[in-house]
Amino acid sequence: MESIKQCLICNNSKFENFLECTDYFLSGENFTLVKCSECGFVFINPRPFPTELSKYYDSPDYISHSGTSKGLVGFIYKKIRRYTHSKKVKLVSKYTRGKSILDIGCGSGELLNLFKLNNWETLGIEPNQSARDFAKTNYNISILNENELSSIPSNSKDVITLWHVLEHVSGLNERMLELKRILKNDGVIFIAVPNRTSFDAEYYGKFWAAYDVPRHLYHFSQETMKRLLEKNNFSLVNILPMRFDSYYVSMLSEKYKSDKNNLLKAIYIGMKSNFMARKDKMDFSSLIYVIKNTKLT
Repeated sequence: MESIKQCLICNNSKFENFLECTDYFLSGENFTLVKCSECGFVFINPRPFPTELSKYYDSPDYISHSGTSKGLVGFIYKKIRRYTHSKKVKLVSKYTRGKSILDIGCGSGELLNLFKLNNWETLGIEPNQSARDFAKTNYNISILNENELSSIPSNSKDVITLWHVLEHVSGLNERMLELKRILKNDGVIFIAVPNRTSFDAEYYGKFWAAYDVPRHLYHFSQETMKRLLEKNNFSLVNILPMRFDSYYVSMLSEKYKSDKNNLLKAIYIGMKSNFMARKDKMDFSSLIYVIKNTKLT
């Protein structure tokens, strides 16, 4: 296990225990979340070494790597994903006139294929071999392994997207530097992450599915995300809600909490979470951060 000695956002070395969580999805192992005493950033500490993390994804039920729809939760997830993918294409197009996109953590390629069908120049990054093979076979999309990110030319992409990906990346600051290098000076980044200050996060506590230890290494609030962006000289343009996430996360959380699919209860909690998330505070279950590349002067 790897121990983090300094906060990855503010470099503070004092942490307090935040929560003890179990990997309900796969291993049954327990992990400790700590909170930085200075900036409030929450993260796993200690955490598996990067070389060990792949085994925690090694399941056919890990939906983002699978072309199947096993079980009720998987079926609902796939149905909603088809709808949200079309909304993402419209959202991204709203913020840029450019037509080149890099989707990091592109999974099995469904979203990139939609961009391709809308005449975008597409490129994906995906660490999972079977997901890359599926995307190449079914959509003829160019997808690189994660270790090939450094081979992408500098200042080459109009848009970079990370849909629920940044929380998985071991080298957080190194990844932010790579994003800045690859993005054009007038480019836009879309980063979607779970929001640990949402109602459903507070309601489910250690059973909150979006903690997803140890696959999710970090747990952002709006304040810690803003500090990370400022540290890396990015400008925050907008914060947008992902309203469907509260329902999906609540379905998984109910299963972890009671060991059964309590669909009606999950819908109620998801609905309440969205209702409690006032627009001025944007405390939805997951948030999209729209980010501009700030030029160095």
